[in-house]
Amino acid sequence: MPDDRRMALEVLTAAGWLAPYGPGLADALLAEGQLARLGVGRWAQAEGDEETGLLAVIEGAVDLYCQAPGDREVRFNQAGPGAALGQSVAFGGGPRIVTAVCAQDSLLLRVSDAGLERIARTRPEIWRALAGLVYLQLRGAVHLAADAISLPPRQRLASRLAAMVRSRLGPPRLPLSQQALAEMIGLSRKTVNGLLAEFARDGLIGLDYGAVEVLDLRRLERVAES
Repeated sequence: MPDDRRMALEVLTAAGWLAPYGPGLADALLAEGQLARLGVGRWAQAEGDEETGLLAVIEGAVDLYCQAPGDREVRFNQAGPGAALGQSVAFGGGPRIVTAVCAQDSLLLRVSDAGLERIARTRPEIWRALAGLVYLQLRGAVHLAADAISLPPRQRLASRLAAMVRSRLGPPRLPLSQQALAEMIGLSRKTVNGLLAEFARDGLIGLDYGAVEVLDLRRLERVAES
């Protein structure tokens, strides 16, 4: 556990949404939160949960799902190290709006609403940090919608791969099956397989069983913008 705590402190301190507040706020989150290791396939949170708060990914990755018409669960994104889902009823929120399922063995930090309120007594900037996190989540959702509406398949795939790499700390290796990636961007598996093979031939990515590694982020971003 000391090693997990050390890793968590490093990741939280470097995470873009928390970095402006220094290690003190990361320490406070660790003091009030709980670190947990969950295996692949385990649920980290469920849509509709009344108990809200902060869920941060320290190691591993979680797939994100939301409910679609017909009572279907749709996988729409993945969160990796440094990413967090922030939502608090104490800050004007409601029940959780996404389900998070571990895409691989993961180390997660959970901080309850009560824990956030205790932190706020001495570190009121926690609410500013959480508001910034919610803004990042909203901006990300808007970008996903804009990509789905405006980009053809090749650019849409490149944009999503680039966005997922930019949003996480550590190696640019995404624990994603081709089927999962197809679901996330609303394309057929056949289309995604063909495009990934093309990107691999061009040296933009490397393919492995159940994983995609981005080898040239800048060129991938140029494909997304072309």
